[in-house]
Amino acid sequence: LPEYMVPAAFVVLEALPLTPNGKLDRKALPAPEYASAEERYVAPRTPAEELMAGIWAEVLKVERVGVHDNFFALGGHSLLAVTLVERMRRRGVRADVRALFLTPTVAELAAAAEDVGSDVRVPPNRIPAGCGAITPEMLPLVELTQGEIDRIVAGVPGGARNVQDIYPLAPLQEGILFHHLLSPESDPYLLTLPFAFESREQLEAYLAALQAAVARHDILRTSVVWEGLSEPVQVVWRHAPLSVEEVEVDPAAGDAARQLYERIDPRHHRMDLSRAPLLRAYVGREAVAGHWGLLLLLHHLVSDHTTADVLREEMEAHLDGRADQLPAPLPFRNYVAQARLGVSRAEHEAFFRELLGDVDEPTAPFGLREVRGDGLGLEEGALRVEEELGVRLRERARRLGVSTASVCHVAWAQVLARVSGRSDVVFGTVLFGRMQGGEGADRVLGPFINTLPVRVRVGEEGAEAGVRRTQALLASLVRHEHASLVLAQQCSGVPAPEPLFSAIFNYRHVGGGGGGGGGKGPARGPRQTGHVMERSNYPLNLSVNDWGEAFSLTVQAEAQVGAQRVCALMHTALAGLVEALEEAPECPLEYIDVLPEAERRQVVVEWNRTERPYPRGVCVHERFEAQARERPRAAALVWGEESLSYAELDARANRLAHHLIRLGVGPDARVGVLLERSAELIVSLLAVLKAGGAYVPLDPSYPAERLRLMLADSSVRVLLSRSDLAGVVEAGDLAVVHLDQADALASESVEAPRSGATAENLAYIVYTSGSTGKPKGVMVAHRHVVQLVVETDYVQIRPGDRVAQASNASFDALT
Repeated sequence: LPEYMVPAAFVVLEALPLTPNGKLDRKALPAPEYASAEERYVAPRTPAEELMAGIWAEVLKVERVGVHDNFFALGGHSLLAVTLVERMRRRGVRADVRALFLTPTVAELAAAAEDVGSDVRVPPNRIPAGCGAITPEMLPLVELTQGEIDRIVAGVPGGARNVQDIYPLAPLQEGILFHHLLSPESDPYLLTLPFAFESREQLEAYLAALQAAVARHDILRTSVVWEGLSEPVQVVWRHAPLSVEEVEVDPAAGDAARQLYERIDPRHHRMDLSRAPLLRAYVGREAVAGHWGLLLLLHHLVSDHTTADVLREEMEAHLDGRADQLPAPLPFRNYVAQARLGVSRAEHEAFFRELLGDVDEPTAPFGLREVRGDGLGLEEGALRVEEELGVRLRERARRLGVSTASVCHVAWAQVLARVSGRSDVVFGTVLFGRMQGGEGADRVLGPFINTLPVRVRVGEEGAEAGVRRTQALLASLVRHEHASLVLAQQCSGVPAPEPLFSAIFNYRHVGGGGGGGGGKGPARGPRQTGHVMERSNYPLNLSVNDWGEAFSLTVQAEAQVGAQRVCALMHTALAGLVEALEEAPECPLEYIDVLPEAERRQVVVEWNRTERPYPRGVCVHERFEAQARERPRAAALVWGEESLSYAELDARANRLAHHLIRLGVGPDARVGVLLERSAELIVSLLAVLKAGGAYVPLDPSYPAERLRLMLADSSVRVLLSRSDLAGVVEAGDLAVVHLDQADALASESVEAPRSGATAENLAYIVYTSGSTGKPKGVMVAHRHVVQLVVETDYVQIRPGDRVAQASNASFDALT
């Protein structure tokens, strides 16, 4: 057998357990006892395998790694993959990172590795320290004219001597800048970090450590300039003092950080991107003696989640006096060079055209299509994944040799498929951007992450096959993690300005712990207060938070959608997918439910209740008469310039009803109504019912042959029409009443006739379209109509409501 088909364990049974109906009872199968690590361990056989196994053991923190051990089965994930790639690079070994996801064993990765250096040769920074003038030749990563360079330098305090470097924006930065410019009064990518300090000294120490971090890392001394340039650029300053503003807060209100947030609310506050650092500090003193609050504003243009983690570690090292032990900082320009000079645009385009070329409609969950918002209308929901489900999720991913992120991608696709009415969905996934980010990518500060589209089909494909396919797609996407989202969207068949997708998925590793709230400050630093609210221009965002052991879900969604509801949908989808992978891996993804039990009961049971009481002995026209008595002057019928109140309509119908009775109309007698849409039509239908008869609607536009068939089949005795329609059908033995010539009606009584009709008598006969070549009549009694109106609430007559709106084609019911 091929290696992937060789069973991992054997269990001998005397007989297979069966269900009462004779099928295999999968739940009764005993759990297999897998071979121990000692029994399945195969030692490295070559120097390359030995080197690779040693690196894996360091990264995964295990005693030893065999050549056939699976990276994900040993607890590996995407974040550790970044560390692994960096450790390999330091040892002079490089392998296509896709191999780690597609062939995640030591043997396979060692076979694919090469003894080569960095992927891209980064051109050096040619601006010397103390330079008094910068020329285009000094900027190898960007093409600028001398005039553009002079314009940039003029905006930097200290001029050219304070400019360390100038280079283009990374892919994510381009999108963030676009939305910054699109929102003139707020900024969806301005992050807030509130802290509390016990003393001014502690606050000053923290700010000094923060300034030291700014001095170390070029991305924290970066501004962004675009006005008057052919393309936006980021400018690294040599010296960028941190802006610290002391704000007067109400001493009696307490919680200075909260007051600072209310003053500097990012939903109504913007940052000047031309001034470095893109980090601002606001401080305020509380009433409690010596206590201080700090609010940091940090722009997403210079930070991502890994950046925040590394910065937190460095701050702790500064406060603990270990700053001299920190590794040398690496410039963000290396990543920009990797993104610009790595995989070619043509290769990116070919990949995304193959992936998205036949996608011609947006994936718009809940009908959400607006992706240019400022995040102000988003609400946030959170849900902790049940511990038992989290364990099963990790175990199933380990058994399949895939990442838990791949399983979660499929679960999210299932949710989007149900709420968008599609089986083929596209959504944005947030990529680390550090897999191929160059040397030291695991510790370089800056916004490496990128958002790119993934496409998942949720149809007849089995659960396991769908997860494996998604793992392969994500592995292929890694090579294109530096591609522009704009380019990817242009490769689809969705015409601009329609969005390709409006939902985002973010699988993020947030460290150990139990899945609590926000982050924490350094050990000797401040206490972080409140919740760090991240916003997005997308109307639906899901974050799966991997805490090392536990999982939690965070959703940001438009208020009308309900963020907490989306959390529940995702949790149910995860549970259903894991169960399918455990017990029925070939189960089609489209069969796995995503509705939580409470919502399923609401949809299937509560919204489907039909046991509503209704008046069984009431006729349709009697309900109208009751309304006429209660609201006689209210408008009942409006047709063009003509308007009839309930009393007027009731009187006209009563006169015609008395006339019909004189012509022999009574209970169950059929009366044809050959009229175009008009007020007379409604009067006629109501009059037939009041006379006890059943009306048969006849559209004058129908072919004469069809009308003759309907008249004969329904045994019509009386025909209501107009003289100008006399030639439409031959009357024969029918008693015809031309309503435009019926002078006798004026002398009839306006009182309601007593026809003797009951709820069991016919109200009307309506004919089908005749798909078999011959129309078929459907007989409807009064009780059926009343039941329809009352039981299902399709129509509710209230004071002032119009009685009916009829079409030429069919008069289904008069209510």
